[in-house]
Amino acid sequence: MPTIHLTTFIAAPVQVVFDLSRNIDLHKRSMVSFKEEAVAGTRFGLIEKDDTVTWKAKHLFKKRLLRVKITELQKPERFIDEQMQGDFKMMKHEHYFKPCDNGTIMIDLFHYDIPYGFFGKLFDRFYLFRYINRLLHLRNKTIKEYAESDKWKPLLMK
Repeated sequence: MPTIHLTTFIAAPVQVVFDLSRNIDLHKRSMVSFKEEAVAGTRFGLIEKDDTVTWKAKHLFKKRLLRVKITELQKPERFIDEQMQGDFKMMKHEHYFKPCDNGTIMIDLFHYDIPYGFFGKLFDRFYLFRYINRLLHLRNKTIKEYAESDKWKPLLMK
């Protein structure tokens, strides 16, 4: 089972980074080039424990749906979302937030498995792993950009 591990330093308080990471509106902004939108469940604002969200987006030349559920949430240290329905055989995304002297260390562990046996593993090795990695980097770059400026205030100060 492949795992993508990303560590991102963000010069902002842990609560801001944590809340931006749970913000549906910011997630949509980070994935605008994929026309990603929340179509069911929690569609705006912050996701909480036991919330579900169904995402619709165009990935790999096809419109896709992914329904995830927040299965664990401990403010502001971590939360976990897991696939309930979608193209993966299994998907679990662990988000960790560690305060440090000048900001926050954000850690992503993205575990997944794909169907199609040998051909799925081949596809993952030569394409999918890098594709997902790029999506996660793009999302983290957006969180960092908002957290390190005043752009986050309209999203969280409601």
